[in-house]
Amino acid sequence: MEKSEEAKFDLTKLQEADVEKRFILTPEEKEQSKFGKLVFPFPEERNEIVAEGDPMDFVVSPQAYFRGASQIPGAEFNQSYQIFVKPFFLDRVQHRHVKDEYLVFLGASFPNVFDFDAHIEFTIGKGEEAETYVITQPTIIRVPAGVYHCPLNFKEVNKPILFLATLFTPMFGGLYDMPDGTTRELYYNGPVPCKYNKDKKCDSCGKCLQETWEK
Repeated sequence: MEKSEEAKFDLTKLQEADVEKRFILTPEEKEQSKFGKLVFPFPEERNEIVAEGDPMDFVVSPQAYFRGASQIPGAEFNQSYQIFVKPFFLDRVQHRHVKDEYLVFLGASFPNVFDFDAHIEFTIGKGEEAETYVITQPTIIRVPAGVYHCPLNFKEVNKPILFLATLFTPMFGGLYDMPDGTTRELYYNGPVPCKYNKDKKCDSCGKCLQETWEK
């Protein structure tokens, strides 16, 4: 019996696609290209926000972040890439998001990401329904939209930990309950320059989030 077309399609034996290559090598070529806005090199960032009195050397610097639609127009997620080398209380304040968030904890003693030696505590839920999970092995956590979460405390870090936080919104932000009973939506886009004025620091105004990659 002849094999189906699906069975004949073996990705392990396929040759390179026959596509004419037009290499984009210079900033000028990238600016004039069709897809150049979709390719964004990571800028180096150094952490600037810690609680009063906390040390700054809990994480390896420089760090890398993908700042969502402010870097690649039309992007619907933002992501952090941090390597923790010391205990640190990362997020004390409970909050929630309008979209799902995923938190990834892996060992950073490369190349073996399962070489993991840390004690991390993370709380999901609020009030009587709150549950605190102890992370002592490589773990991924989904925080559904609208679900309260945190504190997040890296209590013991005996070997470096790679932490990735992915939020499916164009810019990082959350909903925070204020002491006066109101709720505020707060955004933070990192210590990066404004996309329209390089002499000004980004204030998370959101103007650049309206751009599309086709423009």
